[in-house]
Amino acid sequence: MIHLSNISKQHGNKILYKNGSFQINSGEKIGLVGPNGAGKTTIFRVITGEEGIDGGSISKSDRTVIGYFSQNIEEMKGRSALDEVKNAVGDIISLQNQMQEYETKLSDPDLDADEMTRILEKYGELQAEFERCGGYDLESRAAEILTGLGIGPEDYHRPTESFSGGWKMRIALAKILVLNPEVLLMDEPTNHLDVESIVWLEEWLVNFKGAILMTSHDRDFMNRLVTKIVEIANKTITVYSGNYDFYERERDIRKEQLVAAAKRQEDMLAKEEEFIARFAARASHAAQVQSRVKKLEKIDRIEVPPEEETIKFEWPVPPRGGDEVVKFSNLSKIYKRDDGVEKLVFSGANGLVKRLDRVAVVGVNGAGKSTLLKIIAGHTEPTSGVLQLGASISLGYFSQNSLDVLDPKSTVLEEVHSRIPNAGLGFVRSLLGAFKFSGEEADKKISILSGGEKSRVVLATILAQPVNFLVLDEPTNHLDIKSREVLLEAIKNFPGTVMIVSHDRHFLREITTRVFEVDKSHINIYDGNYEYYTHKRKELMA
Repeated sequence: MIHLSNISKQHGNKILYKNGSFQINSGEKIGLVGPNGAGKTTIFRVITGEEGIDGGSISKSDRTVIGYFSQNIEEMKGRSALDEVKNAVGDIISLQNQMQEYETKLSDPDLDADEMTRILEKYGELQAEFERCGGYDLESRAAEILTGLGIGPEDYHRPTESFSGGWKMRIALAKILVLNPEVLLMDEPTNHLDVESIVWLEEWLVNFKGAILMTSHDRDFMNRLVTKIVEIANKTITVYSGNYDFYERERDIRKEQLVAAAKRQEDMLAKEEEFIARFAARASHAAQVQSRVKKLEKIDRIEVPPEEETIKFEWPVPPRGGDEVVKFSNLSKIYKRDDGVEKLVFSGANGLVKRLDRVAVVGVNGAGKSTLLKIIAGHTEPTSGVLQLGASISLGYFSQNSLDVLDPKSTVLEEVHSRIPNAGLGFVRSLLGAFKFSGEEADKKISILSGGEKSRVVLATILAQPVNFLVLDEPTNHLDIKSREVLLEAIKNFPGTVMIVSHDRHFLREITTRVFEVDKSHINIYDGNYEYYTHKRKELMA
């Protein structure tokens, strides 16, 4: 369907890839991976024709329908959510308008027989095309997709401008899905989605008949969908036949083989160079020396990509807190909206978090997960009920708002050192290295950091404090898979208690020992890990 052959692309002085090739075949589901800045988004823009290439060729049919979901959404206003999604299918809307015009003409009582016959024939052709394009079920398809992405019937007719940025991303994603294109390009489609919406999207894409090329920071999502990985790294494009877990294993095997081949080549070159140096001055060996010099000039040197530095960091041992970390009873929270209407978040909630628990707080977007964590962290008051922290509990709290308190004028090193002023520079640099800010990265200004980099700065400062109770509200947002693994290892080794909201199922499976579910104004407690919770939920739904 789409063939990229020997393509080269460069931004300014930075080479993204040289002579890279891969193809998207009919029905294939492909994961696009690589470090930030490697050129993944550029690949999407090259395929859609938004950017050109510096070398090579791209082959695709002009008739191939491509749908592209990116993180840069267009402005939405003047339509309801449902109409915005329906309007994405321009051909159907155009056909519908033409059919309405002909229907108006047919209702003219003065229409003569010949003209009526001509209009009926044209109307029949339009009807057939409208049906072929799925026009008759467009509204039901649009509604189904919106509901699956968490926008229910009560919000179908809300104006798009009344939705927040995260919800507009869902509408933008629905617009791409309703197209049902032959090739679906998706740049981080699971951003801003809760677990329920991610599971729905996963199922929709499993049944999707077209081809997919996508990036995602959600390991589970990638593993369950893709059967091929295209990696962009170190100026090359490499193809792996398998899911994300397979790619990681195979990549490590190939790296070992490359290192071994480079070592063999290095040994061979050393011997040749030694021979040349020893006999260069001897006339009797001139021909042999010259032959070996030419041989060395023709050899392509094997380049081994630089090893990503992994720094082990010993977290400070926090003071031991009480066995009862936080206890709440009859807890309720009611918000008053801007229009004066009161909204019940939850009521009559009872719960106890014990020392060394790893509690996942789950529920659909808007259910009240963040509100519960804010109450526990002391950032908002409950409407009624009692909440009490245990003896000697020292709490560290992360939320998306934590990113806003960073000083944009400071460097990463200065910002973190200011949060833990009693720590030595060696400790701070070691801490930053563990969170992927090694060397010059630590001297970056906060103002130029991405959302994921800012999250890592805040998480590093929280985990470096001697706290014994971590309250983390979506710490995995904006983090790529490698950064999530760094955080996952840190939390696994954390010698205290954790409450966490995250939409990353792999992350939750790895750390959770209990689950608090916020559902329909109640909090349900499951005394088991995340797998136990999902199993029990399926039983209840059956």
